[in-house]
Amino acid sequence: MQSDPVKLDKLDRRILALLQRDAGLSAAEIAERVGLTQPPCWRRIRRLEENGIIERRVALLDQRKLGLSVTVFARVKLSAHGKRSLPEFEEQIRDLPEVLECHTIMGDYDFLLKIVTRDIDSYETLFRKKLSQMPTVQEIHSNAALSRVKITTELPIEQGELTV
Repeated sequence: MQSDPVKLDKLDRRILALLQRDAGLSAAEIAERVGLTQPPCWRRIRRLEENGIIERRVALLDQRKLGLSVTVFARVKLSAHGKRSLPEFEEQIRDLPEVLECHTIMGDYDFLLKIVTRDIDSYETLFRKKLSQMPTVQEIHSNAALSRVKITTELPIEQGELTV
């Protein structure tokens, strides 16, 4: 169920841009940077949260400093597309902490997974013991990333009026 559209003005977009870069900023710091006083700025942030535009605030961690040096993109093809196979696969994927993202895609494959592991051996273990053992999976094609050219969580907030 989709809620009514929320109109975003220039100040809302500036607030969102600041929060995307640093979710730890206080309402007072944001207010100062966008030219508002703290109470109306805080109300805008609350409205953005209540409307689900701000889903949550998180800390971004450096995966390599945590010893998670391998990123794999896996394309998955299911053996069937019945009422039960898609939800069954999706539920199994949600239970794997190594899978950071799972997207339903169009084309020759059904899903694209972004997986992070300690090393290639860890990925192989995940592949052999979990992914390839899922009853709905027909094929998995994996590509390990060699380097990171760009990683961001910042959405491209357009300059014009946005209606979400």
